[in-house]
Amino acid sequence: MSGLSGARDLRRFAWLSVAAAIATIALKMAAWALTGSVGLLSDALESFVNLAGAVFALWMLGVSRAPPDREHPFGHGKAEYFSAGFEGILILGAAVAIAITAIDRLIHPKELEALGIGLAFSLVATGINFAVARVLLKVGREHHSIALEGDGQHLMTDVWTSVGVFVGLGLVALTGFTWLDPVLALLVAANIVREAVGLMRRSADGLMDHALPEHELVVVEQVLAGFIDRGIQSTDLRTHRAGQLRFVTLEVLVPGEWTVQRGHDLVDELEAALRASLSGLTVVTHLAPIAIQPPETTTPAQSAPAS
Repeated sequence: MSGLSGARDLRRFAWLSVAAAIATIALKMAAWALTGSVGLLSDALESFVNLAGAVFALWMLGVSRAPPDREHPFGHGKAEYFSAGFEGILILGAAVAIAITAIDRLIHPKELEALGIGLAFSLVATGINFAVARVLLKVGREHHSIALEGDGQHLMTDVWTSVGVFVGLGLVALTGFTWLDPVLALLVAANIVREAVGLMRRSADGLMDHALPEHELVVVEQVLAGFIDRGIQSTDLRTHRAGQLRFVTLEVLVPGEWTVQRGHDLVDELEAALRASLSGLTVVTHLAPIAIQPPETTTPAQSAPAS
């Protein structure tokens, strides 16, 4: 039985991320235009990456909802991992663009203007990102969606980036050292690279059929242990996750003298108990008899030869 019916349609949260990205792009570009700050420009460029990542996440969440078919018998849940990997690549590109702009500004310094109103625009954008990031992280973790969780992590990093920009521009205003602005932009670029590497690592891990996390494996093993007293044994347990979906495969052993119907009925109960223990779970079992050890045989002692 597929776990797709238990997986929640999360696309509306991706739409929320798209709307937030569009709003923050407008605010941060206005802040950069007013001030000329390369730090604020780096912040604005990352919002373009947010938009591209949110649109791709929306697409992949739609693909992941497609039911299993002849070519994809285990569903399309892994599509979410492509979203996280794609966003990681976009983030790396943004980091390179930010670094190039910052180095140019170090070589050709420029006085900053209208810092107060520019920072006010950026502050509003940061508030939007913070609120949306909290929602995406919460929903992503609750429903095991790496696409939403990755998007939320990206937005939260954007929030801390903006905080760093505020601090840096505040120091520029206090000290008059305009070189602090591009130096801060380079630090922002380094932080973005770190985030990108983490996202791509998680994406690759998911595509390589990583086992369920330890706390979920414990749940599966507890369910299996509850059926031991009813005559069932299990072996060859294998698990993996694909986006919101989880998969458990195992061999179920029953006494050889049981009828096929009796074993099948109890296996149905076991599968139902496993699916009830974890949302979005697909269980594949193979029914087999418990091997009966042959009785030990003794070799009769040979008679002593007559003397």
